[in-house]
Amino acid sequence: MASKRGLLSVSASQRGRAGRGSRLPVILVIFFLFLSPVIFVFSRTLRGADLEIISSGSVQQDVGWRERIALQQIKSLFSKEVIDVIAASTNDMGPYSLDHFRKSNLSASWKIDGLETTVDGISEKNQVVVDIGKEIHESKEVKNTDDVSQFMDSPAKRSRRQLREKKREKRASQLLQQDDDLLIKLENAAIERSKSVDTSVLGKYSIWRKENENENSDSTVRLMRDQMIMARAYLGIAKMKNKLDLHHELQICLKEIQRALGEASTDADLHRSAPDKIKSMGQILSKAKEQLYDCKLITGKLRAMLQSADEEVRGLKKQSTFLSQLAAKTIPNGIHCLSLRLTIDYHLLPPEKRKFPRSENLENPDLYHYALFSDNVLAASVVVNSTIVNAKDPSKHVFHLVTDKLNFGAMNMWFLSNPPGKATIQVENVDEFKWLNSSYCPVLRQLESAAMKEYYFKAGHPTTLSSGASNLKYRNPKYLSMLNHLRFYLPQVYPKLEKILFLDDDIVVQKDLSGLWDVDLNGKVNGAVETCGESFHRFDKYLNFSNPHIARKFDPNACGWAYGMNMFDLKEWKKRDITGIYHMWQSLNEERLLWKLGTLPPGLITFYGLTHPLDKSWHVLGLGYNPSIDRSEIDNAAVIHYNGNMKPWLELAMTKYRGYWSKYVKYNHPYLRQCKLNE
Repeated sequence: MASKRGLLSVSASQRGRAGRGSRLPVILVIFFLFLSPVIFVFSRTLRGADLEIISSGSVQQDVGWRERIALQQIKSLFSKEVIDVIAASTNDMGPYSLDHFRKSNLSASWKIDGLETTVDGISEKNQVVVDIGKEIHESKEVKNTDDVSQFMDSPAKRSRRQLREKKREKRASQLLQQDDDLLIKLENAAIERSKSVDTSVLGKYSIWRKENENENSDSTVRLMRDQMIMARAYLGIAKMKNKLDLHHELQICLKEIQRALGEASTDADLHRSAPDKIKSMGQILSKAKEQLYDCKLITGKLRAMLQSADEEVRGLKKQSTFLSQLAAKTIPNGIHCLSLRLTIDYHLLPPEKRKFPRSENLENPDLYHYALFSDNVLAASVVVNSTIVNAKDPSKHVFHLVTDKLNFGAMNMWFLSNPPGKATIQVENVDEFKWLNSSYCPVLRQLESAAMKEYYFKAGHPTTLSSGASNLKYRNPKYLSMLNHLRFYLPQVYPKLEKILFLDDDIVVQKDLSGLWDVDLNGKVNGAVETCGESFHRFDKYLNFSNPHIARKFDPNACGWAYGMNMFDLKEWKKRDITGIYHMWQSLNEERLLWKLGTLPPGLITFYGLTHPLDKSWHVLGLGYNPSIDRSEIDNAAVIHYNGNMKPWLELAMTKYRGYWSKYVKYNHPYLRQCKLNE
């Protein structure tokens, strides 16, 4: 080993004198003899490293960087002439020959110092590995540093690295998929929100909706409305920015598209000039966008327009409520005409012809007795007619009608000229009940009080909902009439009867009702259909539970029931003094602190714990306000009730329900034809 180091030192010291021609051949021979084993060991070392580090598919790449390292080592040790001699003697070594190394383009930065050559090649191998680490860290010329580093790892490390890379790729694909799923969900949610907006207001504000891909019958109408909205928004901004010419153009286009739209609700209703107007409006809106578009201004303007539209909608709703309440109070001209003609003809009758037959049945407890209190001749005629038509034995049915003195003649004349077949009928005037006076009846006393008159008739009182009269429905004239409160005095009106069926004048009978007299009320006074299927038909919606009188006595969640068709046991009524209970509570409510006006709240209080629930098929309610009643419920009901403002004799009645009532009206009767009462 020492001799080899000495030779290497000699060769190194003589590199400066390599040009001396006299000693050059001897030196070259010596170096060749001693260097051949070194090169052989070095090449074997490199090949061993190749087998340990690289896989079969990466041999060629591994050889490349080792060639560069080996050639750099040789260049640092020998002069050019020595290297040429070595190259000539190693041409048969293939890829490890110096001639092959010399053809490689090497970087000047590659340099290995302190190379120690040993027989077993261990030092050379270790130094190569160290320099490979430097090359991985420093060189930017290698394409992929991961490829170089993996040569240094064991197969287990490489498999772990590959596993980690696969996991990263899988996780990345999962995240991308989650992003796609989330985006789809957001889009679908936005589409659903746009649908709800679209059904609540006119116009389509989300033109990217999926629904827009389909051909809608009103798509053009909606587009025109959208254009009008944007035109109004740009009008305000144009005026603000003093763009008067653009402002004028927008005004002209807006008027033209409004005329083209007119009252159209579908594309088929549009004027044929609509496409041209849409095109013109689109052009002017594009121009406005170029000159005026400012996200903040547009947002503020649209928000202001939305708020204004919302206030307008609320105002229109109040106005609609007010008008519907007003319409519910009115009497149609035809019914008013009918009442006048009947009254005139009644007073022209001689006294002997003003009496009804079968008066002996009026107090017979074995017959089916009905109580009907009404001032509407046409409505009362439908109740009586529908009951008789559907009765199994009309001769056993007795109708007790009570009206006011204004309609007494008309009610008599109608049933005298249109007798209810074999049934018995009686018509009375509530004003002739002398026992019904203010000293006995708290309601009459309250109606005559100054406070009540001020509540109803004071000139300065608000007359519209928008001015604060939110409880206009409680000022309905029916609440001033004793006909409405007479239901609490049935034993006094019919002292010899044991049971009576109370009917409102806005009902229609569709089946025989005689079965109601066979219903066992289990000692209760009132048989009625409960209405607590929905929360707003419970006691707390009718009574003021902040008042201690109400809070102590009643359950706020108690189930409500309906007036309109009620079976009353008059024997139990008298035994429990129901009228006295009513008087007590009515006196406590003189200031209207327990409930507002009406007869249902005091009825709920008076018959609390004394009401027997009837099967719901006996009495179906809501035909005067609810458009979504199931058709089968109506068809199977014994009695249908038009409670609400949309009475069947008014123009605002719901058409889908009107036929159930109108089929019992005798439209071919001379009186109805004279007053132009048509179906």
